[in-house]
Amino acid sequence: HFHSSSSSTAMASELGLAPPAKRPLAAAPTTITGIGDDLLRGIFLLLPSLPSLVRAALACRTFLGAVRSSPAFRGRFLALHPPQLLGFFICPSRIASHPFVPSRGRSDPDLAAAVRGADFFLTRLPEDGGSSRGWHFETCYGGYAVLLNQTTDQVAAYNPLTQALHLFPQPAADKILFRGLPEYYFFSEEDQGVLRMVCVQHRNTSWQVPARIAVYSPATSSEWQILPWVETPPPLQPEEDGQKVITFYPGTQVKGFVYWKHTSQAYVLILNTATLQFSRVDLPPFFEEIETVQFMLGQTKDGELCMVGADDNDGKTGMLVVCVWRADEHGVEKWMLEHTFALSIFIDATEDDSTVQVDAIIDGYVYLSTKYSGQAESLLSFCLETAKLTKLFDGTYTSPSHPYIMAWPSSLVDNKVYRRMVKAKSSGRGGGDPEFSYQEFRTHKAARASSTGGLLSITEEDVSEDEQNELTDIERQ
Repeated sequence: HFHSSSSSTAMASELGLAPPAKRPLAAAPTTITGIGDDLLRGIFLLLPSLPSLVRAALACRTFLGAVRSSPAFRGRFLALHPPQLLGFFICPSRIASHPFVPSRGRSDPDLAAAVRGADFFLTRLPEDGGSSRGWHFETCYGGYAVLLNQTTDQVAAYNPLTQALHLFPQPAADKILFRGLPEYYFFSEEDQGVLRMVCVQHRNTSWQVPARIAVYSPATSSEWQILPWVETPPPLQPEEDGQKVITFYPGTQVKGFVYWKHTSQAYVLILNTATLQFSRVDLPPFFEEIETVQFMLGQTKDGELCMVGADDNDGKTGMLVVCVWRADEHGVEKWMLEHTFALSIFIDATEDDSTVQVDAIIDGYVYLSTKYSGQAESLLSFCLETAKLTKLFDGTYTSPSHPYIMAWPSSLVDNKVYRRMVKAKSSGRGGGDPEFSYQEFRTHKAARASSTGGLLSITEEDVSEDEQNELTDIERQ
């Protein structure tokens, strides 16, 4: 006989027995959609590199949505990982002669795939008719390499990873040039909220430091906006006789600022590219001995302006000095000594004429070249927070190196989230993140696997007409 559950329970009760155990319900299967976004983002923080995050995020819509839906995740991921170095441009000269030294991340296949798929030979640059002058490498920042072509009178900003190319005409020589070539700085949407090229030239005079700025912004104009010559803050000490020509070393781009070290006086000239205003800051005591100290400016991991310099007189007794610009206990901003390191940490001090050259400071990492008898032999990275030293490359070369850092891909940015942030910011409700802008999400970026063996390439899909009108309104505000 077969008894119902209720009759079995009644019979067991009459006999003084425990009722039969209920059959457990089958557990619902766990699927990828059942994992919460917070848990996914916690897992993604454990990935070894930014290319690994990109590959993981593009695996499915759930993964991509978890990354895109949290603007704060970007900051957490970058705080836990060093700048994503893909390699170095070694020689700031002709494209045909300068090598790109790739990062040798053999233990990270995603990093290797990113390097393989990128166009570090810069093949998308237009041909110049075989002229011997050709394209000259200027600098790289924010994922873009900036190059100058005197034959075609063009300036190029090229992202080798995404192969995004922006070409600008050079300003008319009779309007901007004055005894020498100007410097060019490219600001993508992460820096300024717009895509623009900034051209700066300093005029050499005896007692003053005039400068001229020209700005080319495709979003607002189809030609250069050339501003009048302006006087910049002069040095405190007058030049000695025979040294009355005021000049600057090439500028250093850090976020929305450009810094120029004076060649013979202990101060730095600063350009705020958002306001186009110049200011100056004096050097800390150690750096005042500018004939025996070479240094660079950059940012710490916390975003503070920092200065790192090496006393290159003697590798045996020399020091690497780190100063940070911050407020003291009285609220007065000034240079404050942060760290000192013996140069013998980085070089073989027993060798004659040995020293180090500071090539760049990016998000708390100092990139150094070891030099023996004037020739660089190794590229190193040095973490200011942990004092971890890593050798990146061995090989003899004579030119400064330019680290190429992978920028945060637009494919990991949520258009809708950032439209809401910009609308809140433009209406005065706050909530805007200055690291992001409407330009970064005004078009939808769909990422796909590259057919050439690279990590990814980016293609653009037009937003809807309503979304485009909304973004146009935001841009106008």
